[in-house]
Amino acid sequence: MPVVPFDQREGFIWMNGKLVDWQDAKLHVLSHGLHYASCVFEGERAYGGQIFKSTEHSERFRRSASLLDFEIPFSVAELDAAKQIVVDKNNLPDCYVRPVAWRGSEMMAVAAQNSTINVAIAVWPWPSMFDVNEKMKGIRVDIADYRRPDPLTAPSDAKAAGLYMICTISKHRAERRGYADAMMLDWQGRVAECTGANIFFIANGVLHTPIADCFLDGITRRTVIDLARRRGVEVVERRIMPEELAGFQECFICGTGAEVTPVSEIGPYKFTPGALSRSFVEDYSAEVKPRQKAA
Repeated sequence: MPVVPFDQREGFIWMNGKLVDWQDAKLHVLSHGLHYASCVFEGERAYGGQIFKSTEHSERFRRSASLLDFEIPFSVAELDAAKQIVVDKNNLPDCYVRPVAWRGSEMMAVAAQNSTINVAIAVWPWPSMFDVNEKMKGIRVDIADYRRPDPLTAPSDAKAAGLYMICTISKHRAERRGYADAMMLDWQGRVAECTGANIFFIANGVLHTPIADCFLDGITRRTVIDLARRRGVEVVERRIMPEELAGFQECFICGTGAEVTPVSEIGPYKFTPGALSRSFVEDYSAEVKPRQKAA
């Protein structure tokens, strides 16, 4: 089945405070966000018509914009409401949700303090990547050439468009080599994250994950840490060197798109997805299901 380009789909997108027809949600070619990456976004999922941790995402969305020196002209409550309207209007109870904000076309130079801040919210179907049994086979992951930058050189706490340039390059290279994704190191050569997901390792029943100080501390990452602690699994956030990967038995990645996905291979290092990885796949799946409201 041919893939419909994103600019040719049907439905509705919320743009600057109102719903517009999908194909009318456009920006000018001289928008500052396109040329200078003055753009932030979120990646969220709705399950059963409810957006998982919607408010946390809206809060981060506004915080990311602040780190890029602009203010989103809608409150957290207004963003939460708008996202729900888009999910409902498009009749997509299970979908991916993409809020995005960018500087407009009023100024075209590095400085653009007087540009209008535009905000849009779109949703589209994005099924879970695998069922649980397929997931448990594990994906193969390459090791990227590019590294996450020193946090003194980029706003690493922001979910900002410009920070994903090296992720796209790295994922393209990995896929050309037959891998599903690529693991990135940080600027000091320590394990950081994958191109669009955080990473966890398991050794002797203990969960290890890199300290998120030069890459995004993902909302899914924090959810997994909370699930581990509820299960009584010890979580260690620490510096992890690549050569340590030989000592881990299991590995998985997590993010809004990936959800929780076990890994069988990272470059020369092999892992066997096991019971603990399966428990996180299942726990996360249960966690995102809509809670029944009390009568």
